[in-house]
Amino acid sequence: MERRLFGDLLIELADQSAVLRSAAEAEAQSDVLACLAERAYSLGFNAPTFTEQRGVQITQGWHPVVKNSSNSAFIANDLTLSPHQTMLIVTGPNMGGKSTYMRQTALIALLACIGSFVPAEIAHIGKLDRIFTRIGASDDLASGRSTFMVEMTETASILHNASNRSLVLMDEIGRGTSTYDGLSIAWACAQYLVTEVRALTMFATHYFELTKLPEQSDASINVHLNAKEHKDQIVFMHKVLEGAASKSYGLQVAKLAGIPPVSYTHLTLPTKA
Repeated sequence: MERRLFGDLLIELADQSAVLRSAAEAEAQSDVLACLAERAYSLGFNAPTFTEQRGVQITQGWHPVVKNSSNSAFIANDLTLSPHQTMLIVTGPNMGGKSTYMRQTALIALLACIGSFVPAEIAHIGKLDRIFTRIGASDDLASGRSTFMVEMTETASILHNASNRSLVLMDEIGRGTSTYDGLSIAWACAQYLVTEVRALTMFATHYFELTKLPEQSDASINVHLNAKEHKDQIVFMHKVLEGAASKSYGLQVAKLAGIPPVSYTHLTLPTKA
């Protein structure tokens, strides 16, 4: 009897499947739009505008997750990527905000493309086909891939699949190998993206040699997250300024992390035998 009753129910549902599916889709769409509207109202998002011109222009953009989880004031920043300025080479200290700056740009672009308001005062978004990111460090030891191999595999996928309508975020390419190998890889990838692919690219790096790339390509410019030193301490300003950073402040960040002072105050380099 249970089987018969359940079968009768399925038959009745099947007769109404089109109506039920339509109602479920309408409810799901309403739920998504209501959520986006509530978040936009509560978090102070603004409506983006779309343009046929290739590029992304953001005025006073912020990262909503970082802003709402931080006890300190979040510093909003501007960004401009256009057909004439397709690459930002982003330098600055560790912990200075480079990754946040890049991630908020991708988040703003993605939210705009799905029909949401965005965390920015003004956002002009051109047509984008995809968003590619190479951020963070992870391995895949189960498949025999080291952290560096995972990085290179993802980088190769970006270089092969990105177009001039793509938004590309590259963070610290070239880690995990020798200095000159890493620098060569980073330079080659940046040069390929700006000259061949011409994707809208944010390229964060600690290889200051890459800040010379704008001398070869007018489509790339240097920007940096600034920091100041005060009484042997580093103060992160989290403000994006034009030009290259003067240094990475790695020793100061190591000190903040708790590295014993003797490790970096009495640093000596090994000599050849």
